[in-house]
Amino acid sequence: MSRISLIDPSSAMGITAEQLTRISGAFGMVPDMFKVAANSPAAPSSILGHLLRLVLKVGEQIADRNNYTYCLATHKGVGRKAGFSSIEIVEAQAGRSTDPRIAAPDVDALRVAGLGDEEVVEIITHVALNLFIDYLNVAQDVPVDFPGVKLTRAA
Repeated sequence: MSRISLIDPSSAMGITAEQLTRISGAFGMVPDMFKVAANSPAAPSSILGHLLRLVLKVGEQIADRNNYTYCLATHKGVGRKAGFSSIEIVEAQAGRSTDPRIAAPDVDALRVAGLGDEEVVEIITHVALNLFIDYLNVAQDVPVDFPGVKLTRAA
């Protein structure tokens, strides 16, 4: 049970209702992490605004490296929607990718992979945003509302 109320999308009002409708359209549902974040109207707007900018498949591979149970379950579900194969999902969770943009360990490697300033900043923002989401989910004990995923390495 979450430590903070989950906002019910059907009873949300104003900007919160609009944001939860956008989230539902993007994910096919409103994940509980967004129902918790919706307690502050600025949070889901910031999260969704950035997540939808980065190519979904790239973002999911980056996010899978966090290795937190809620996020892994979410990213596995969203990854399938983005077109991941089962092998790509397992590889992403293990922190491996054949995509040099994902495998790059630092900014110099991102540059070698052909990324410019805008893309580098977007990736850094995506990593920071995923850390925020992880902290929110852990601190509020958000229930996992996607099929569970077994951790394959130490969190």
